[in-house]
Amino acid sequence: MVRFLLSRLAQSVFILIGVTMITFALAFLVPADPVRMIAGRNATPTVVENIRHQLGLDRPIPVQYASYLTRLAQGDLGRSYMQRTDVSTLIASRLPATLLLMAGAIFFELLIGLSAGIWAATRRGRFSDKAVMVASFVGVSAPHFLLGLLLLYVFANLLGLFPLGGYGTWRHLVLPALTLGIAGGGWYGRVMRSSMVDVLRQDYIRTARAKGLKERKVVLVHALRNAILPIVAMIGLDIGIFMSGAVVVESVYGWPGIGQLAWQAIQVIDIPIIMGVTLTAAVAIVIGNLVADLVTPFIDPRVRL
Repeated sequence: MVRFLLSRLAQSVFILIGVTMITFALAFLVPADPVRMIAGRNATPTVVENIRHQLGLDRPIPVQYASYLTRLAQGDLGRSYMQRTDVSTLIASRLPATLLLMAGAIFFELLIGLSAGIWAATRRGRFSDKAVMVASFVGVSAPHFLLGLLLLYVFANLLGLFPLGGYGTWRHLVLPALTLGIAGGGWYGRVMRSSMVDVLRQDYIRTARAKGLKERKVVLVHALRNAILPIVAMIGLDIGIFMSGAVVVESVYGWPGIGQLAWQAIQVIDIPIIMGVTLTAAVAIVIGNLVADLVTPFIDPRVRL
């Protein structure tokens, strides 16, 4: 186990360096000048050059990247061009909202996806199976902004069950988390159905039924334990996706998370924030996958072999 962890951590370091390299290069390939964003349209060339020099943007890109890696190794994510605040402070201030939205979205994904997948798999070929698959396809295909606006109109505007937006209570969390959960639940449902159908064909399932076990116990205890393995891996990826912030959903609901911070930074080419958010998401994906790999052997002991 120790050897496995050390190997994965070493791989993670190279992955994160690659992420920073690609993100840094893309930030400078954008046909926009962050210095002009800071200085304004009426700034003189002298003022523009002074700002460029202060930010270190007049140096060659490889030198800037090497300087960034040096600061990063010391735990310094840089300072925002526009907000004049440490990026780590800005991310830390938005992190609780993002973690809360991530937990709510994963909860709804699992609730919708596992229920739909198990229901469809145990009724394979029937009308209910086809209906669940169509519904999951619609959930996956529906744009987040459209789904979010629809949920806001029905549950917040017409029924008044939830607030129109904001952050602070569980009532503010339900609709944005459900918006993300519906799309993710569609994927989970399709994967769960496919995995469950394969497991229900195995010999040990037929043996369990031959022993006279109740169908519910066969499905929820014997089959689910092995069929859920692909879902565990997907959760690891979702942690990173939600940590980067669902930009559209956070914008629709006014959710003050990392995604909204990233979107604001992209609009003004605030490179330190863009780099910081991207790196945070990459670290979350690495940790999520590592946790999924560690949890999987406890679900299915055969994986240890």
